[in-house]
Amino acid sequence: MLVALLIVVALVALSVFIVPQQKAYVIERLGKFNRIAQAGLRFRIPLIENIVARIDLRIRQSSLHIDAKTRDNVTINMNVDVQYKVDTNRDDGVYRAFYTLADPVAQMQSYIADALRSSIPKYTLDEVFDRKDDIAHDVQGIIAATMIDYGYVVVSTLITRIELPTDVERAMNDINAAQRKQEAAQALAEAERIRVVTEARAQAEAAEQAGIGIANQRRAIAEGINASLSEIKESGLTQSEANLMFLFTQWTDMMSAFGKEGTSTVVLPSDFRETAGMFESMLVGSSVANPANSASPIAKTPKAPTEK
Repeated sequence: MLVALLIVVALVALSVFIVPQQKAYVIERLGKFNRIAQAGLRFRIPLIENIVARIDLRIRQSSLHIDAKTRDNVTINMNVDVQYKVDTNRDDGVYRAFYTLADPVAQMQSYIADALRSSIPKYTLDEVFDRKDDIAHDVQGIIAATMIDYGYVVVSTLITRIELPTDVERAMNDINAAQRKQEAAQALAEAERIRVVTEARAQAEAAEQAGIGIANQRRAIAEGINASLSEIKESGLTQSEANLMFLFTQWTDMMSAFGKEGTSTVVLPSDFRETAGMFESMLVGSSVANPANSASPIAKTPKAPTEK
């Protein structure tokens, strides 16, 4: 009885099993596929039905290292990450995933390598970097259509890294550095051009304003002179006397300004043939400044007749 009880307990223990969440067990009866056991409490016939596989239904990822050649004959190495899972939308998805492919990761890598080596030669090296996501999307479409027949769904294909030969990478860096230097030189030249143009415009505006100021100043001087001449005429002086008086006033103002500034000035006549007249003017000025010398015989020297 005890032995029989132990045998019954052992058989019950062997017949009851629990399938965890996101798992699927493949059950065979006498070596032949029988069914797929989903998550939960399940039963089987001891010694007749066996659990031959425990399939993970979660998304898995495999990293692949693949080389390819671009259209401009540059060999590149790429790291490709493939995310995939067992197809649970079809009743035979788990069956196909277990019984169709012996090594799904290795076989998937072969399909991806073939798809990439067919797609990469269509692009140059620069285009591979620019259209990396488009290439990965195209490869995913090709692989997904193939792997779905084997019970796998390809969720995404990511090209995570592109490695270049050392000499090609160095050449690309040199090209980029030269382009940046060229752009910097152009930017500096443009900045210098803007500075020069701005300064020229500022100088032109300053000259224009200065000209306006000078014109206004001259207009004011002319108006002042005109008003002064009008007042002098009203005092009874003739036109010539008024002009001489105005010129004399300007001359005295100029000489006073020179005297205040302490400037040594050499006064020369506008016409060197009139040196005698200039000398007489200097004598008259000296006699006015020094009345004691007004009786100088030189001052009383009669003016020589002018030869014509």
